[in-house]
Amino acid sequence: MTSTLVPTTRTDKRLKLRDVWCALAGLASLVLAVGAAASVVLPVNSDLGLVAVLPYPYWVGLLLLNVTFVVALRGDATGPASRPVMMWLLAVQVLVLFGAAAFVTDVPRGEVAFRHLGIADALGGTGAVDPNIDAYFNWPGFFALLATVLQATGLDPLTVALWAPVFNVGLWLVAVAVLMRYLTQDPRRRWLVLWIFCLGNWQDQDYLSPQAFGFFLYLVVAVLLIGPLAARPSRFRGFRPSDLAAWWRERSPSEHRPGFRVGALAAVILLVTVICASHQLTPFMLLITITVLTLSGRVWPGRLPLITAILLVLWLVYPASTYLIGHPPMEDAGLSAAVESNVAERVSGTPGHVFVVQVRVVLTVLLWLLALAGAVRDWRRRRLDIRVVLFAVSPMLLFPSQMYGGEMLIRVSLFALPFIALLASSALLPKQCSTRPSFKTAGALVLIFCLLAAMTVTGRFGNARYDVFTDNEMAAIAAAESMAPPGAAILSAAHPTPWRTGTYLEHQHRAIEDLCRQDLTAATCGPTFYNYARNNPAGGFVVLMRSTEASLVLQGDSTTNNMQEMEQWFKAQDGVELVLSNADARVYRVVP
Repeated sequence: MTSTLVPTTRTDKRLKLRDVWCALAGLASLVLAVGAAASVVLPVNSDLGLVAVLPYPYWVGLLLLNVTFVVALRGDATGPASRPVMMWLLAVQVLVLFGAAAFVTDVPRGEVAFRHLGIADALGGTGAVDPNIDAYFNWPGFFALLATVLQATGLDPLTVALWAPVFNVGLWLVAVAVLMRYLTQDPRRRWLVLWIFCLGNWQDQDYLSPQAFGFFLYLVVAVLLIGPLAARPSRFRGFRPSDLAAWWRERSPSEHRPGFRVGALAAVILLVTVICASHQLTPFMLLITITVLTLSGRVWPGRLPLITAILLVLWLVYPASTYLIGHPPMEDAGLSAAVESNVAERVSGTPGHVFVVQVRVVLTVLLWLLALAGAVRDWRRRRLDIRVVLFAVSPMLLFPSQMYGGEMLIRVSLFALPFIALLASSALLPKQCSTRPSFKTAGALVLIFCLLAAMTVTGRFGNARYDVFTDNEMAAIAAAESMAPPGAAILSAAHPTPWRTGTYLEHQHRAIEDLCRQDLTAATCGPTFYNYARNNPAGGFVVLMRSTEASLVLQGDSTTNNMQEMEQWFKAQDGVELVLSNADARVYRVVP
């Protein structure tokens, strides 16, 4: 983790028999997992999501993959298996964990990816940014890039959204791998960190989104801060005055390369600007991290937090001012409000949904406990890298400042994950970095990895009942958007709706749960959304789907009987006619 570590190298570059068997076992794992996922029949009707419907060969493949990785990680006396084999196993892991839904269906998972495609389409079509449309157009950087890529390559937007998780996680792993080269010289620890990063990535923020793009850029900035912009050595000797004084006086050897450091500083300023133009939350995460590192004397120059703050404020005051007029950044700040939104309100709904949320919490706590054990272990060996600790804990400072739609804790755990994985690796490997893990240690690693893998699949795909869409639901949305004239209102029961891909600016898309707030009963909510559609000059269309009903039921916002009563009441109103019906959806036209 620091310069005191002794790197291990493979003296024999020839391909060994163990490497061949590991590569073949990885291929077998991929075949088993992909074949099993492809056999899943939609829709998913379990409150536990995909974990309840994936056939046993998927789990056999996942078990075989983790066993193979541990065998490759042990390697021999010269180090782990060859780099191509380790990269191959990591690629299989990405496909098995993050591409599982893509093998189940060819429809992108979740509503937000469709919305983001619609924003990119709107920007590509108009060529202008109107911040009055909604919040997204106040941070258009990612969407402008996406529109440019789609137009330049001619790629199918839905295919891009479908495979975005695999692509984004691949990008993240590249950045984390470069980061680890600055933080540890032990190849086994590097590969272990990448593996734990995959197994702990339940947050599901790798879809086609500004957050995925912003997180990648955040990791790139972290590489520059840890590497060329480092101001002092990383080894933390202790809290005695003599140790602290010696640590403060020392200087990083990288200060002898001023031209390289100036170039790195220019790159950081450029990346900060792009991040500020692309995402609301990531710039604040970055500002806090840079400030904490600078106050600890770890970053050059000392004015970098001020530069970052100026760029952020300039973007908020000018390009994003339209949104901020009605949405002050700290309007819902407070620890109690953050806990209520991020924890209490999420642990509700059906027993299956509550179990999935609890698995996510337990998985996060387990990783943090491993990281704590690893940090204590490194501190006792006098090799604790204080920068890793600061990167891991600084995102927590943003938690009470903004509820962020109840997702702040999810984002905090994501930004801390690479460094939590590094600290956790210290608790899982032998004390001596160059020592080959024993069979006992290898067996413990297999058990831990399998447990983390099962929990990650449960956490990532626990909402599959309402965020994995069927062809019937896609057909219903396509029919409603094609029949609706410009300016018409298109209503859906809840947010998990795959719409707005090509008609973002053409129609008024509203969720009934937003119109009715907390009361979704037929007597109260029915007249509300009926009158909204009825009073629209261009008329309205109401789409009721299996997935949106499941969303409300699973999260405890409504019941199946209540949804049926509301639909029966709605059908009986004047000017309402059924225009499409299939196994998973109904589309109603409301005459103005």
